[in-house]
Amino acid sequence: MERSFAELSFENAVDPALAVEAGSGRILAVNDSARRLFAAGADLEGGLVVELFPGQVPALTVFTEAVLHKGRYATRALTPRRVDGGAEALECLGTVIAGASVPTVLLSFSDLDARRQRDLDADAEDHMRGGIAEWRRTERLFQEIERGSQLILRAAGEGIFGVNDEGRTTFVNPAAESMLGWEPGALVGRDMHACVHHHRADGSHYPHQECPIYAAFRDGSVHHVENEMFFRKDGTGFWVEYTSTPIRDRGRLAGAVIIFRDVTARHEADEKLRAALAEVDSLRERLQNENAYLQEEIRSERSHRGIIGSSAAIQGILRQVELVARTDAAVLITGESGTGKELIASAIHEASERGARPLIRVNCAAVPRDLFESEFFGHVKGAFTGALRDRLGRFELADGGTLFLDEVGEIPLELQGKLLRVLQEGELQRIGEERTHHVDVRVVAATNRDLRREVREGRFREDLFYRLAVFPIVSVPLRDRLDDVPALALHFLAMAERRLRTSGLKLSKSNVMRLCAYDWPGNVRELQNVIERAAILARDGRLAIDLPGLPQPAPKDTSHLVPTGVLLTETDRRERDRAALIAALEAASGRVSGPGGAAELLGLRPTTLASRLKKLAIDPRGYR
Repeated sequence: MERSFAELSFENAVDPALAVEAGSGRILAVNDSARRLFAAGADLEGGLVVELFPGQVPALTVFTEAVLHKGRYATRALTPRRVDGGAEALECLGTVIAGASVPTVLLSFSDLDARRQRDLDADAEDHMRGGIAEWRRTERLFQEIERGSQLILRAAGEGIFGVNDEGRTTFVNPAAESMLGWEPGALVGRDMHACVHHHRADGSHYPHQECPIYAAFRDGSVHHVENEMFFRKDGTGFWVEYTSTPIRDRGRLAGAVIIFRDVTARHEADEKLRAALAEVDSLRERLQNENAYLQEEIRSERSHRGIIGSSAAIQGILRQVELVARTDAAVLITGESGTGKELIASAIHEASERGARPLIRVNCAAVPRDLFESEFFGHVKGAFTGALRDRLGRFELADGGTLFLDEVGEIPLELQGKLLRVLQEGELQRIGEERTHHVDVRVVAATNRDLRREVREGRFREDLFYRLAVFPIVSVPLRDRLDDVPALALHFLAMAERRLRTSGLKLSKSNVMRLCAYDWPGNVRELQNVIERAAILARDGRLAIDLPGLPQPAPKDTSHLVPTGVLLTETDRRERDRAALIAALEAASGRVSGPGGAAELLGLRPTTLASRLKKLAIDPRGYR
């Protein structure tokens, strides 16, 4: 019996097809493609369609109802049993067959992967006919990516480009073209590494095989790189951070997509920060070395805790220092200017348990009135005009150590209450900040004013005075301890020699006599200035002592000079003589006789000096 054209078309269709009775689910007809797909040649006609979709009866029922209702319906949710074991996705298209005696549905199946492959092969054939090389097949994959994400690629601020498995560019977004300095489309088809990644930042060649961008489509891993250079078309370079992500086509590595951003500003900021940190480290090391040197210089220029002298007055001060240093009591040092109040404060700090912590000095007379609070307590950025950064106050800098308030009587009355509160509570607030900071500070104050009179006249708070004057120490003026003048003069002369880089200067007996005949209104500071001036004016090692208002005195013995109103006991006299001998030995570097020897400095015969040294058990060799 001759078959109709419709039957022949159904039988020879490329896509597998089944005719199924909708009510019973019985298969009425099967074409050759369906037999190959489902039964490898077995006759499926007369069987039930549910046998081809095991475990999927609900889905098949829903699909059939949709086809009957709409006349035509497609689904990808059905997975038929296939004799070839294939797992590719299928699309099932159901169509109602018009004119059938009973409701009948035509089911046709499309292999989605095969359909996509056919489309790609058709495109590839067109390109091959146009003379384009086979590698453009992979380009279509990237073109699909680009077409599907066109708006994202064009709007993205980062540079984005794709390369195939030969390293040739398949697409470049506008941001990448702008950063790299190429015209639109000019980079497509080029070897991207040779165009933009051919050298390292140091100018050395960047081998193609070491490029992390290309490594992505060789090893299949994502490569993220920071701080490398891309080069523009004009040859200039810029710092980039990029990620190269591999692209796969049906399991095969087909290329990579690269996203990059210009990080030149960040790199330069990092370099500046590293340079600044290196400079800070260098400065810190230099300051540490200088501090160590200065500390050594200070120690070499001081005797007992920086205080030079053996007079009864000085010994009394040293005993007070030793007593109060063991405590955290506040100390008030009073006395005339130039008497060494700061040295006493340093001696207290160094002898205390806080000696390893800082001694912070504040000259209250040198602080502008409107900056007192900021100087003492600090401020935060923006607290007032000119506060461009946070600043620690002197109290916080002295935390754990000692704060020396020189000329404490100069502190404004309105600030004294805040100072008292910090001393009582150990807490402060920086200007412009509500947070409270705890500080552990020992305060030593000094003044040349009569603070008791200042309290009586209302210029200094009484409660603050008593808080500062827990342990008062009076710094004695130099005119009341003239016995210390020779030792001090020798000490300042040695300092002057080091400062002026000279040597061979000696104090003669007449020099000592002249110094001891002066009443020193400027105290120790004036003596230091006189000695330094004499060292500058010295000729042939001879010092010229220039004292204002004092004529050149006739030579006289001042070895037993006693300050007005001071009585020396025999013990005091022996101690004074011993100190004078030691000072002379130190100045002469332990030499007893000869030019510049201790005997010459003291105006004694060498044998007389040797006898006195033996009597006092002083070994001159210890001063060489």
